[in-house]
Amino acid sequence: MSTVKETSTNFANKQALANECSEVHAANIIGGQWGLVICSWLINGKLRFGELKAHLPTITERMLTLQLRKLEQNKLVKRTVYAQVPPRVEYELTPIGYELKPIILELEKWGQKHKALL
Repeated sequence: MSTVKETSTNFANKQALANECSEVHAANIIGGQWGLVICSWLINGKLRFGELKAHLPTITERMLTLQLRKLEQNKLVKRTVYAQVPPRVEYELTPIGYELKPIILELEKWGQKHKALL
């Protein structure tokens, strides 16, 4: 996950564009391919870290952790830790995260149509 320095011109441009354009703000919150696919799997309900990892075999554990933290920070994903040994942690979409469902389903349909053109 690349980090853009908050003092960089690129960061300032991204912030200005996100402030002007709600679509850019939304894209920044979802966070690219991994954020979108994580949300896609969580649409079906709660999943544990290992279950998410099994659905995304090419993602590293570090990247999955970083993406889940970002989604949690952006209020799209809720993390629940159960007090047991070993600890059990589940991830689920928040109510605003679930509002992405029709958008994700439409993106899926659009992606299938576009792939057919190639």
